[in-house]
Amino acid sequence: MKLGKLELPDRPVVLAPMEDVSDSPFRQVCKKMGADVVYTEFISSEAIIRESDKSMHKMKFEEIERPFGIQIFGGREEAMYGAAKIAEDNNPDLVDINFGCPVYKVVKKNAGSACLRDLGMMERMAATVVDATNLPVTVKTRLGWDDSSIRIDEVALMLQRVGVKLLTVHCRTRSQGYKGTARWEYLKMLKNTPGLDIPIIGNGDITTPQEAKHVFDTTGVDGIMIGRAAIGNPWIFKQIKVYLETGELLPEPTLQERLELCADQLKASVDHHGEKYGVIMMKKHYGNYLKGVRNGKHLRLELMKHEDPEILTEKLLNFTESELYVVQ
Repeated sequence: MKLGKLELPDRPVVLAPMEDVSDSPFRQVCKKMGADVVYTEFISSEAIIRESDKSMHKMKFEEIERPFGIQIFGGREEAMYGAAKIAEDNNPDLVDINFGCPVYKVVKKNAGSACLRDLGMMERMAATVVDATNLPVTVKTRLGWDDSSIRIDEVALMLQRVGVKLLTVHCRTRSQGYKGTARWEYLKMLKNTPGLDIPIIGNGDITTPQEAKHVFDTTGVDGIMIGRAAIGNPWIFKQIKVYLETGELLPEPTLQERLELCADQLKASVDHHGEKYGVIMMKKHYGNYLKGVRNGKHLRLELMKHEDPEILTEKLLNFTESELYVVQ
């Protein structure tokens, strides 16, 4: 798959941008586990043009993360233009536009999935970002605002016309939020749309290698995006890729592998965010790494007590299979 000068593998498996999750340390461990492309969590264009410390920090990344994209959102063309310029100055490989976030605080600013109610506004926003940068511009969106306004084929052709190089579709409407099931049948329809040439990435409810293969086989999408299923389980990228290539289901990671990767993310978190905030950021991840582990709650509570990264690392790495083990 080619996006401008950027070469991606066939059938890429991509890490979704997730607010308060997809920071650089998490992206790094997902990349180590096989993610082909990673994106920042979404960043407000208004915050970027004000060069707020938080938004500037969110755009920082390590070379291991490439190919790497910065995702921006907003409701004003001028702000989106300026944000795309600043994002490009941070030297990512891609700039992505969020046209899919369903939360009210974003929608009320005419951003995220609000653009699905006004395709003219979406077209202007996308064209503005394409004009602002020499990098490939990608888009993530949803099927529509609600069931009565699903026009994803029209959206895709419009985005292709203004110069967007790739479209990711979360297969729910805005009104669904994250409820119900993803409607993968729309991906097949989209791939059969006459005149549509840009790659399509499918997103939503892909949580196992078998589901990933089913989506590829039944819809013809060019790639898939993994979101919540990767939290606490970055191995899913490797598992999916091996299964697609060989049909082999890799074993689940051992407890020791879980603890070691968690420790790696802790170190990256401290390096990236600084000691105090890096330790705080990791607190939301311990429970996911220890999901399904007997006595995992005990270990998580123990980890939450400490602020010293060395003590936390020691506690993680000194547990053994005989002391803490996975429920069979």
